[in-house]
Amino acid sequence: MARYIIQRILMLIPLMLGITLITFTVIHLAPGEPVEMQVAMNPKVGKEARERLRKFYGLDKPLHEQYVTWVGKLARLDLGRSFSSDNRPVVDKIKERLPVTISLNIIALLLEFGLAIPIGIMAATHRDTWLDKGITVFVFVGFAVPTFWLALLLMYFFGVKLNLLPISGLHSLGSANFGTVQYLWDLAKHLIMPVMVASFGSLAGLSRYMRSTMLNVIGQDYITTARAKGLSERTVIYKHALRNALLPLITLLGFSIPGLIGGSVIFETIFAIPGMGQLFYQGAMSRDYPVVMGILVIGAFLTLIGNLVADVSYALADPRIRQGGG
Repeated sequence: MARYIIQRILMLIPLMLGITLITFTVIHLAPGEPVEMQVAMNPKVGKEARERLRKFYGLDKPLHEQYVTWVGKLARLDLGRSFSSDNRPVVDKIKERLPVTISLNIIALLLEFGLAIPIGIMAATHRDTWLDKGITVFVFVGFAVPTFWLALLLMYFFGVKLNLLPISGLHSLGSANFGTVQYLWDLAKHLIMPVMVASFGSLAGLSRYMRSTMLNVIGQDYITTARAKGLSERTVIYKHALRNALLPLITLLGFSIPGLIGGSVIFETIFAIPGMGQLFYQGAMSRDYPVVMGILVIGAFLTLIGNLVADVSYALADPRIRQGGG
């Protein structure tokens, strides 16, 4: 098992370098440059000032030299300094926002899997019934509704019309003076709509996927044998079938890890949540290369870690995998 894990970890190094090279090149080939974005509204800035800014940011060097310099800093865990007016280290900006995004998305992830698994099991065990058809309608709606439209709809209905939930931020004005219970309740109200938006679409897809895998497992011979032995239906489903049906979802769980950042851009921007998604959007709009690259590197790292977690989880669940890998 240890050899299997070491092999997977060693494979991450060239993959990470390849991802950073492609991402760095694509970002710098995008139209618009940080200097032009900063001075576009100031006609008094001349050509010499623009060149000084380009030299200050290191943009006057060839692209391959910029990449080598950036990778050298990355090896020291230095993501550089932001091109924005504050010129702060990118690491500091990410540290401020990362806990918000991770916490919010972990809540959404737990909600997704916590609801999708039992919903998928019910749909599979009640195949072609009204319950199954109702869940199917829910799934189609979840796939069809755009995330941004759902966010705006919830804001209008619960925030504007009913005035039940706040529509932006994480805290109300003056929340620092609230008591502990009132403070937590205020935070919970601010999180309800973003969590709903973050989990709705994935919940629909995961529940459908769980239904499909459960139906496939239920049709296997060993399930028929278990029923022939006189085991209760609950034991057959939850003890024998569920474990094998969860194997494909392990892969989805691994791929959900990078979505903790990538999937936050839309709802964090709409709900004005100061997280990584909002920071990425602001950096992309201002062509803040260090910020964008820093967030993309973290996303790529999480993607590779997600794959590693899925591989290791598969190996733990199925001995044939780790024996083949060894």
